[in-house]
Amino acid sequence: MFTGLVQGAAKVLTISPRDKDGARLTFTHPLLACAKTGDSIATNGCCLTVVDPQGEQASFDLLAETLRLTNLGDLRPGSVVNIEPSLLPTDRMGGHFVTGHIDGCGEVLFFGQDGADWRLDIKASDTFLRHVVRKGCVAVDGMSLTVADVIPGGFRIWIIPHTLEVTNLSDRKAGDRVNLESDLLAKYAEKLLGKA
Repeated sequence: MFTGLVQGAAKVLTISPRDKDGARLTFTHPLLACAKTGDSIATNGCCLTVVDPQGEQASFDLLAETLRLTNLGDLRPGSVVNIEPSLLPTDRMGGHFVTGHIDGCGEVLFFGQDGADWRLDIKASDTFLRHVVRKGCVAVDGMSLTVADVIPGGFRIWIIPHTLEVTNLSDRKAGDRVNLESDLLAKYAEKLLGKA
């Protein structure tokens, strides 16, 4: 379980083929200095398991399904990913409940300054948008963000300067794929109400 409060942006060292259709992803960041084999690290919002920690560097195995459903297959050496270690029982819950189980990818329609502020518009599937409401929570590449508005075919988010500083968001441009996870509570409510 994660909060969606990204704790760092890590640089990808390698992403290499592994097994039949999978890959091994390796990146480095000071947050990984305490990582152990088996730990969970949200990487662009995807819950990944540490398999080979070495100091401030760690590797993660990616299944074909992960590569197909997320933007991790788009990564190259030098790419920057958002990372967050898993939530501890003693941590503050500052974002929202993020599982790291990606629902699919969206597409950046617009990212840039709008007046004095930064605006992010994302195109998403109708299936995903079913769980998106104005002032609700959504995870975009692992970032817990508040939906400002639902727009035709997508949603709009206003970005605070701190988010730009600690995430990979400043590298995003129109056409980029982003990992999306809708609000877990909305999914459970839909299931319990029999509308799934």
